[in-house]
Amino acid sequence: MADQPRIVATIEARMTSSRLPGKVLLKVTGKPILGHMIERLQRVPSLDEIVVATTVNATDDPVVALAEDMGVGHFRGSEDDVLLRVLDAARAHSADVIVETTGDCPLIDPGLVEICIQGYLEAGVDYLANTLTRTYPRGMDTQVFSTDVLADVASRTDDPEDHEHVSIYIYNHPEIYSLKNMPGPPELSDPNLGLTLDTPEDFELIRRLFEALYPANPNFSLADIFEVLKAQPELAKLNAHIQRKHA
Repeated sequence: MADQPRIVATIEARMTSSRLPGKVLLKVTGKPILGHMIERLQRVPSLDEIVVATTVNATDDPVVALAEDMGVGHFRGSEDDVLLRVLDAARAHSADVIVETTGDCPLIDPGLVEICIQGYLEAGVDYLANTLTRTYPRGMDTQVFSTDVLADVASRTDDPEDHEHVSIYIYNHPEIYSLKNMPGPPELSDPNLGLTLDTPEDFELIRRLFEALYPANPNFSLADIFEVLKAQPELAKLNAHIQRKHA
């Protein structure tokens, strides 16, 4: 059997968010948001390691402490050059394949992450994501590519925009890299639903979803989230007015 690539999830996380500072350590059901996200990624079968990619800022010392407490890796790099931070984190932890996630997705569904990993391995493409054409709600965002591809990107561009958004150069250059989108089935599709943590309104929605689901079933899925929202449609209105940033 051929050697299996070493697959590492990176979580970009820092305390200095502009719209909701300290958001990754806000607590729901007694646990920091980032702790929930780590716990959910720990349920992804194909991951060999999880690495929290944070910054060298002293304000991110608590982020590193949380990673250490939960027994996952961490890497500290540039606040602004996120591409280099992720690339160096991957290299430091001997990753062949990077599963790129961000710390504002605490509701991420482990099953969907696994689907993306398997889709990437089967397709043989340079880049696979479930966001190229958005079908899943925001907050399920998963991107998969090799460390070698990201190193190639770093060698091609010095544009601050490319370095801030890590993989934007890849999917903006389909003439260089082969791309594949992983769409969601109809029952899990709602691209206008915001399950990502950017604002206080987002936090209120996420808090209420965790309180509804986590105590009885810590391994709840996106399907379970949709069931709660079907029963309590007013919840989705909490952050429906929020204007989202990039992607």
